[in-house]
Amino acid sequence: MRKSYDSKDLVVLEGLDAVRLRPGMYIGSTGSKGVHHILWEIVDNSIDEISNGFGDSVWVNLHEDGSITVEDNGRGIPVDIHPTYKISGAELVFTKLHAGGKFDSSNYNYSGGLHGVGASVTNALSEYLEATICRNGKMYKISFKCAMDKKKKIHGGVLDKKLTEVGKTDKTGTTVTFLPDKRIFGENVLEAGVIKKRLKELAFLNKGLNLYFKDDKEGIEHKYCFQSGLIDFLNYLNDAKLSLFKPYIYIEDENERLKMHLAISYTDSYAESVFSYVNNIPTTEGGTHEVGFKSGLTKAMNEVARKLNLIKAKEENLISDDFREGISVILSIKMRDIEFEGQTKTKLGNPEVKGIVENMVYTGLVRFFDKKENVKIANIIIDKAKNACKARVAAKHAKEVARAKNSIESSSLIGKFAHCTGKNAELNELFIVEGQSAGGTVKQGRDRRFQAVLSLRGKPLNAEKKRLDQVLSNEEFRLIIASLGAGIGDDFNIKNLKYHKVVILSDADQDGAHIRAILITFFFRYMRELISSGHVYIALPPLYRVEKRGNIEYVYSDKELPEVLKRFGKGYSIQRYKGLGEMESEQLWETTMDPEKRTLVRVGIDDIANAELSITTLMGNDIDARKVYLSQYVDFNKDDDFMKIEGK
Repeated sequence: MRKSYDSKDLVVLEGLDAVRLRPGMYIGSTGSKGVHHILWEIVDNSIDEISNGFGDSVWVNLHEDGSITVEDNGRGIPVDIHPTYKISGAELVFTKLHAGGKFDSSNYNYSGGLHGVGASVTNALSEYLEATICRNGKMYKISFKCAMDKKKKIHGGVLDKKLTEVGKTDKTGTTVTFLPDKRIFGENVLEAGVIKKRLKELAFLNKGLNLYFKDDKEGIEHKYCFQSGLIDFLNYLNDAKLSLFKPYIYIEDENERLKMHLAISYTDSYAESVFSYVNNIPTTEGGTHEVGFKSGLTKAMNEVARKLNLIKAKEENLISDDFREGISVILSIKMRDIEFEGQTKTKLGNPEVKGIVENMVYTGLVRFFDKKENVKIANIIIDKAKNACKARVAAKHAKEVARAKNSIESSSLIGKFAHCTGKNAELNELFIVEGQSAGGTVKQGRDRRFQAVLSLRGKPLNAEKKRLDQVLSNEEFRLIIASLGAGIGDDFNIKNLKYHKVVILSDADQDGAHIRAILITFFFRYMRELISSGHVYIALPPLYRVEKRGNIEYVYSDKELPEVLKRFGKGYSIQRYKGLGEMESEQLWETTMDPEKRTLVRVGIDDIANAELSITTLMGNDIDARKVYLSQYVDFNKDDDFMKIEGK
């Protein structure tokens, strides 16, 4: 019998219930990113006050119980009664979606918030939230909590104690303390390391801003303040690279629509590093402001090159790719009425921004190079671009050769590549393994219906130190490109990817860690979307096999081993796997390849600037910087510490 569907069947979610029911719609996920997202919403509110000229400092304090406090010396949230809703401004901000002062440009010229849901969403997803507001010589407090109704349903962000005046003060600003709700986020908690990285980034982007962080467990307060802003940021990112000139190029411009800050440097590397932000929000997928920058750079540098007679009248202009080889750029714009593509705010969509930024970049660069003291810098950039042009032509030829040599049907893959029979790319997996011995074991142990295997002959090149044409001349990389079927560099198209899980399977030792680093570097430089879209994984094979009277247990780290041996007691036998080739195919399937039992680590990019720094430090030319990094983060007496390199 068909169930009736009438108006009584419609569910109306009151207050903040919609946020708790579908948190992913508001914060992206309920994992680690999500729990930090509700912190950034509060921090961004404080930064917005500072960015718009109210106050100069923000304090963040992570407490031992997992709660956190954010304090600023801005104006303080309004406390008067709203004429329509008949509640205080503070209560309105924390309980109503799409409520705030950022929709009126007279209050905020620039704001990191987009939908006006920040503070209320944080409140909805917290066990409790308390706010102290200092304004007009008075101090006020208001608090909220989770509450259970008669039907035992949990409601978040329920008013606990209404706004009350608690004293006099000569301070101004807002202090918010909240505890993320474990019923929403599970075991995901606020992490000091993640917070420090973001606060440091915010300090770089807002020169002169004082940001303080204290972790009660650590007991040490960190201060971040950079008087040179983006220039300091570039120095930080280029620490492991050789800069071709200093001081860096810095351009600042604004009109009635937006304000632009731009810092440019060139290094001896071949990779392009462009980091863009809109109202302090990282736009990791770029957008119209990045497109405008690239157009302005190309137009200006070609004009400068012709003025200096470095490009002859009969010669063609250099293209954008040529001028971006080895470039390091930080582009930060602040504007109103932002149109991001998607709730995650990773790509700017405003079409008018392209032309504005292009004109600002073009005008700024031409003006910069009109000064005699900067002609030397122009010569360095144009000379590097002309060499890049020659390499581009060589790379184009190499790509054509690679396409001809390395189709999946070509003889070069025979013996190195084992197909899977499935045709659904979303279900298929490609295991990349070093060596014929290990490759043979993996091929025998796999499920050939959806698992393909590519056996590399040896370690590929370090892509961080090679141009694209050199990368394409390497047989191992050509095999990977051909197997994935999605192209490389500007030609990479994720829609053509033949395997939605690309799994790096290497030995659990130093050589294995090196191979992982080499492959991840290659993907990061020439197939970055493969990583950012979540298609790259690291398989975790066991280190030990412990057996006693038919009872078998596999151990994946040295840390786990003592506890396992203690549990087995006396009379056990133990096998240490030095390589994948020592494992039987059935054991490899059971421990490392069976989707029901295996552990895969997904490689992602949470912090693009930090990822860039890690790659250049570990895989670049600066040996001293690498030694310092390894001495800080790696204990070579512990096998599992080699995985930590990739986790930084």
